[in-house]
Amino acid sequence: MESVQRIRYPPFDHSNVDPESLPITEVIVTSNSPPPTPFRIGSENGWLVEWRNTKPGDENLPRINSVTTTATLPFLMRTRNGWYINPDPLHSVARRTIAPTVVLLIVSLFLHAIAPALSDIPFLSWLTQGSYKIGPLDYPKLLFISFPIFVLPIIIRMIANSRDIARQNAYIAKPLEDLDISFTTGDGWLEVQSLDLPEGVVIDGFHLQAGVAIPERKTMLQASNRPEGGQPPPGMSTVLPDKRISSGDEHGTGVGEATPLPVEHARVLLLEPLRVRALGPYVPSDAEFPIRLEGPEESWPGTIYSSLIAFHWEIHVHAEWNGTSVRWVKPVIMPQTDEPVIIDELPLRGARSEDAKD
Repeated sequence: MESVQRIRYPPFDHSNVDPESLPITEVIVTSNSPPPTPFRIGSENGWLVEWRNTKPGDENLPRINSVTTTATLPFLMRTRNGWYINPDPLHSVARRTIAPTVVLLIVSLFLHAIAPALSDIPFLSWLTQGSYKIGPLDYPKLLFISFPIFVLPIIIRMIANSRDIARQNAYIAKPLEDLDISFTTGDGWLEVQSLDLPEGVVIDGFHLQAGVAIPERKTMLQASNRPEGGQPPPGMSTVLPDKRISSGDEHGTGVGEATPLPVEHARVLLLEPLRVRALGPYVPSDAEFPIRLEGPEESWPGTIYSSLIAFHWEIHVHAEWNGTSVRWVKPVIMPQTDEPVIIDELPLRGARSEDAKD
């Protein structure tokens, strides 16, 4: 069966990219499985994910063969299934302090450049004139104030990375057992019937989310008629080394630091956020069973995967373990909607895990 897929997927640093400057990838997909209920999320001049039936005028679109399935794709099962350690909050603190410290350094250099004009201003003249001798060199007095503050984000980042590595090693030394959970799904909702926790784990709450995973690199190259080894499609990187760190790296879209430093392990212990995702309401742990989790406020398509568009649902269980903030993630097969879904804006979230608020 044939259907049309159209996608303009946001790159890693999508906040600094004009979506209209990137082309929409359009293909006719041939599959042995029936296509899902048509949906369109986004707009023609913005980020877009669309899956629709064919219509006159589509004959000249590139054609690809792709499996269309509701079974979770292997790369998502490897990277979005099981226990994950939430990044240290200091990562977010370090990132927020970068801009102020850079501004401080620029102001310091400017004041040092105009120091002669400040000689009549008591405090500024003392601050900008004179130096301290260390060894054979003289260092401006202002440098001893601004430079330590300038390197503060780097120091905070180093502390956060060391704490993340220690937590990951603690998990590897004594891994958590899988969560024993029973739930049923409906039209955009999920109901948790029972939950059996591993020893030492304390639940904080739950939420349900829907999102769109990164398109497969091979299909993007085929759709844009680009050879492997040449210039990659917009928003994608060249192929990275053999050691895979994140799902983005696997598909050649690892053009930014999605997660802090991971340790060597059979699977990634730091969850890479989906760039396109919509969250359902957060439900605290004091709710009584059965616990009903609603999906995003607007009706979203059900679970459907192809090599270009992977529409993914998952449940997140937030918890504490030995003083460490963790979460358990499991893919959810959500049924298709009866009516076509049209949402005018594609919901974008930060691509860095330390900036994710969900």
